[in-house]
Amino acid sequence: MRVPKKPVSLCLSLFPPLLPRGTDSRVWFGSRCLSRLARLSGRRRGILTLGACQLHASYSMERIHAAAVDDRTLDCSRMNSFENNGLKPCIWSSPEGGQKIDIAKQIFCNRSLNMRNIVAVGFDMDYTLAQYKPDTFESLAYEGTIKKLVYDLGYPIELLEWSFDWKYMVRGLVLDKKRGNILKMDRHKYVKVAYHGFRELTKEEKVSTYGSTLIRDSFDEPDYALIDTLFSLAEAYLFAQLVDFKEKNPGKIPDGIDYARMYKDVRAAVDLCHRDGTLKQMVAKDPKRYINEDTCMVPLLKMLRDSGRATFLATNSLWDYTNIVMNYLCGPHTSSGNTSCNFDWLQYFDVVITGCAKPSFFHEDNRANLFEVEPESGMLLNTDNGTPMPQVGDTKPRLMLQPSNKSCRVFQGGNVGHLHKLLSIESSSQVFYVGDHIYGDILRSKKVLGWRTMLVVPELEREVKLLWELRGSRKQLRLMRSERDHIEDKIHHLKWSLKFENFNPEEKQKLSSEVEELESQKDQVRRSHQLAQRDCHHKFHKVWGQLMKTGYQNSRFAHQVERFACLYTSQVSNLSLYSPDKYYRPSEDFMPHEFDILPL
Repeated sequence: MRVPKKPVSLCLSLFPPLLPRGTDSRVWFGSRCLSRLARLSGRRRGILTLGACQLHASYSMERIHAAAVDDRTLDCSRMNSFENNGLKPCIWSSPEGGQKIDIAKQIFCNRSLNMRNIVAVGFDMDYTLAQYKPDTFESLAYEGTIKKLVYDLGYPIELLEWSFDWKYMVRGLVLDKKRGNILKMDRHKYVKVAYHGFRELTKEEKVSTYGSTLIRDSFDEPDYALIDTLFSLAEAYLFAQLVDFKEKNPGKIPDGIDYARMYKDVRAAVDLCHRDGTLKQMVAKDPKRYINEDTCMVPLLKMLRDSGRATFLATNSLWDYTNIVMNYLCGPHTSSGNTSCNFDWLQYFDVVITGCAKPSFFHEDNRANLFEVEPESGMLLNTDNGTPMPQVGDTKPRLMLQPSNKSCRVFQGGNVGHLHKLLSIESSSQVFYVGDHIYGDILRSKKVLGWRTMLVVPELEREVKLLWELRGSRKQLRLMRSERDHIEDKIHHLKWSLKFENFNPEEKQKLSSEVEELESQKDQVRRSHQLAQRDCHHKFHKVWGQLMKTGYQNSRFAHQVERFACLYTSQVSNLSLYSPDKYYRPSEDFMPHEFDILPL
């Protein structure tokens, strides 16, 4: 394995680099930073970070580590974020490590991956390193979007009385913009569950709309919207509410506004919420309210760096917001609950790229300029592929002022070619990247570059626990399905015999009675099977069922996970439970003809 002289770290964020007009793009973190900026202003030239409003964090600027309640580099014996069958989880490198891993924390493998061949490990930030709380963060986004629809786009004031059920929508759904339908499909793109607003479509409606055309629909943009990120759940729920409202309240929404226009307006309102900085300001004021704390994060990053690998962060978020979120995730917490706002977290990364505009970042022909960010002031400096350039009026480039004891370099923009050069990557297969977005993080990095990838699926933790608890019920469902097949085969055989064989009247009567009895038995077993299947379905989700399944087929979402993610797991810190040199091997694939012949 090729080991770089210095380990590298990087984080990718999902927030677009957009700022409201008229706002100052400089980020003020407190009086201490202001004084440093004053000292720098007379001797430093640069470009101030654009596209972000000022974020004011509610952290204490005092770097008093003696007051910290927990040192996040402590061994796992002091971690208490979750329990593993009654035992506290332990990072692999600790003396207590190497224990059996709870199924909900395991990493699942689609394609063989030998971590000894990996030189650099990279991370997205939003919903990967930073797991947002859906009941608070998504509700915040929902409420902001509603206000934009009413006050900026002229929608009825009744919308302000609506509330958000953050558990209703799931990832992997498809929105039919033209018809106002929300669909769940299997891996073959057959619609299995469909709702018009909140009204479930009948089997006949589904078939007539999506199953009786000469040319099969691709279910892609521009007529459809894919709900592949947790960020999209609030807008999907709001779209369903608007469809339902339009159907039940004729005239409330003007006739000229059809379903496609409503979806377009919802998207515009969501974008407005991100552009004006409202969401980020609220998170910055109280990160604990919106972001889950993960005490395994720092031990994981430290273990990866100690193993000789570079680490990087690549995020769409700009530097001001990235610094606040990463401080909360990696910084020590004081007895008052505050987090010291500084740059200590940079020690766990070699490179941080903010405002990287994924997925276009993954194309080397993307000509976005790469600027170096001065952490303390937030100023941007011109670079030549990462190499400092003289500023206008200077005869030679000025060295970046780095915070003390920090080797990490922070950038904004650029493309994957810049990243490979900064990390001295010789082959794209040497990069292991962790993200939460199938399209923005995993598909492009895997398909275009050949990076090795891991998808974070927070919903998986609950799903695998339920699968384990319901293993008996699922076995019974398979037996009932087999019984249905057996009865139907007998009926078909008897009916064939009655049609083509010569029987006397008495024999025909006897066979006909047997067919009637089997038909009755078939109907009974079918009803029992359907009720049991629906009950099992509702245990995972009251509307959409199991995330990775649609009936007996893998769902469209599961199909994408299987195609594009080398590994997948419920949270990024699960990596800390495994050796950094582990060889991940997939389970054996089974074709239908092998399933019953080679049971494990």
